[in-house]
Formats: sequence, C-alpha cells, structure tokens
Amino acid sequence: MNSFALPDDAEKIMLQAATLAEQGKGQTAPNPCVGAVLTQDGRIVAQGHHRGPGLPHAEVEVLQDAARQGIDPKECILWVTLEPCNHTGRTPPCTQAILQAGIRKVVVGTADPNPRVIGGGIDHLRDNGVQVVAGVADQACRDLIADFRTWIDSSLPYLYLKLACTLDGRIATRSGDSQWISNARSREKVHALRSRVGAVMVGAGTFRADDPRLTCRLSEADRPSDQLANPRVQPLAIIVGSKLPDPAANFYLLRERPGETIFWTTEAAAQGTVAERLRALGARVWGIGSGDHVDLEACLGRLRSELGVMDVLCEGGGGLAQHLITAGLVGEWWLFFATKTLGDARAVPLLSGAEVPRMADAWSWRTSRFREFDGDLALVLRPELTADHASDASRKEGGCSPG
Repeated sequence: MNSFALPDDAEKIMLQAATLAEQGKGQTAPNPCVGAVLTQDGRIVAQGHHRGPGLPHAEVEVLQDAARQGIDPKECILWVTLEPCNHTGRTPPCTQAILQAGIRKVVVGTADPNPRVIGGGIDHLRDNGVQVVAGVADQACRDLIADFRTWIDSSLPYLYLKLACTLDGRIATRSGDSQWISNARSREKVHALRSRVGAVMVGAGTFRADDPRLTCRLSEADRPSDQLANPRVQPLAIIVGSKLPDPAANFYLLRERPGETIFWTTEAAAQGTVAERLRALGARVWGIGSGDHVDLEACLGRLRSELGVMDVLCEGGGGLAQHLITAGLVGEWWLFFATKTLGDARAVPLLSGAEVPRMADAWSWRTSRFREFDGDLALVLRPELTADHASDASRKEGGCSPG
C-alpha cells in the first residue's frame, strides 16, 4: 500500500511547512526554498527549512531538530513542501536520509520540476516501502518554487514587480508627488523584498523624479535570522531608459553608489559621451536595444549570466511595469493599495503604455496571497496569461522606452 489516510487538517500542516520554506527566500538560489515538519499524533514536533546552497536540505534539517529534542522519527509523519531529491549534488539524496531515519509515511506538497528529479524521489521512497501522499496544498507549494521554475526553464532571473497606488489606481499626483502613498509598515515589507533580491530596478522617469537609493534599510531586528547569519551586500541598482542622466547631476546613486548602478539603455545611447562619463564614475552602461527601445529580456539574461543575479525587484514606474507585463517577464506582483483616493484624471496611473480595445484582451492575474499592513491592502498576484497574450509574448520584441 503506497498511501495512507490524511488528517482533516492536512492542508494546514503543509501550509505551516510552506511558511518555514519562505524563511529561505533570497538565500537558497539556485536551489528552491523548501520547508518540512514532523508530526506525531497530529501535532507538529519538529521543523526545518533549507537555508542555502550546500547546506542541509529541509528534510535533514527537520531530522536534526527531532534529534535535538530526542524525538524518534520512526513514529512520525514527514511533511515536506517539495518532492525529496533522489540524486547527489552538493549534499546526499534526501530520500536516503528519510529511509535511514526509518520514516514510513511522507506527505509531499508538490512534485519537483527539476528534470533530474520529476517523480524519482517519490517513486524511490515507494519502492522502498514508504507510504507517500502527494499534492497536499499543491498550488501554494508550487507558488513557493515559481522562482526555481524560472531558473530551470529559462536563462532569466525571477522578476518581482512592486507598485503602490491609491484605491483609484494612481501612483502619483499630477505634479508627480508620490511620497508617501503607502504607510511605514508597507514600506518595511518592500525593504524585506529588497533583502531577498540581487537587483532593484526602476524606470528613468522614476529615477529622475524620486532620486531613489534602491537599498535595503531593514534594521537587524527586522531582518530574517538567516540573513543575519549570512549578511549580503546591497542589491544592484538598475535604471532603465533611452535617455541617460547628466553625470554631473546630484543624484544619490551617482554620488554614493555608482559602482553598484547599471543603466540599461539603447545601443546608440551607450556609445555616446554621456555614457562614457557615467562609466568614468564607476557605473555600468549596457546598450541593448535599437531605436528608442531597450530589450528588457536580453538585459535580464545578461544580468543573470554575467553577474549571477537570480532575483530582480522592479519598483516602477507604470510604463516600465506595463512593458514587463506585456513581455511576460513578471513572475510575482506585489500590489499595495493605500486606503486613499485622488479622483484626478491627470494623476499618474498605475500602469500605462498598452492599448487594449476589449475587456476580453485584459491581462488576467491570480491572487495567491492577501495581507493587510496597518490599513494598507497588499495583494500578491501571479500571471494567468490568456492564449492570445501567451502568443503575443512569444512574438514580442521585448523592448521598452520608459523615458
């Protein structure tokens, strides 16, 4: 018999393992984030999550936690968000650790999309007498590894999009004032997002209007414990636009972080004297695109291949955001609604740049999470492209000219 009856709160238990997995976000690349718990008599008695490449996987972490507490894993059920690996990489196979621990019942959230795994871990456990139930809280566990799917299915980094707007969908007043739409608690969450990525991106218009730092400014008390143990440098700053700034202008990034700043622009702009002066400051200037358009997909690919960046956070503006959406490059959208309204038709809209004649042609999004931060409403959205949009994305030029 290869399966067993689950308790009524099976999904709740798996979601607790998923919460543990989230603690590894930003630390595990190029591995997926994974969480695991052991239950005994329906109660969680040990827990663990993957903390980084070369470190023990979640299954080993939870077994180590059980050992510290004197708990016999033979008497427990193992719950893990991702199918246990059955191959040797930087660490031995997790299936081996499970079998050696004498565990006879395993619950898996979702199958591993890695071609080296796909079903092999579950099959190996079953072939060795372990009862396995798979697919518990499958969608939530699949969402956990959306970044991992991007890494193994493409040559691109995973892209987070973050925007904050009023209830009537405006990201700034008609004069360009946007500080602050969201509250301090929401902005703290944005800094937590910055802490998990290798680069933060904005359009040239946002750069000129806001003079951003694009740094993570969480206090130690607010930083995840894994990040305190493994401190990271600040994310790279990326500015996208066909028009480069005056190198003599008093922008924070040019003054304080030129060596951590990259300008994505057109080939023509990258060959000009302004580009050379920016490079003299220490900034990088990448010319990838023709005419007034920057090839976003090619830039993202270079960012990963040349600099090893696996995750990118785009913080606007609306034109750049829409170009990324149109190109099918957004993996996860964090949308913060402040409980404010402007009612001004000339205020800056949340998104801009597309022409959509019919509601049937709108982009569709799935809400994977909803949270409230001191009154602000935050949605975590994931794309659900229609067949037409998927076809459009496959034919895209991948360019934008966000200013």
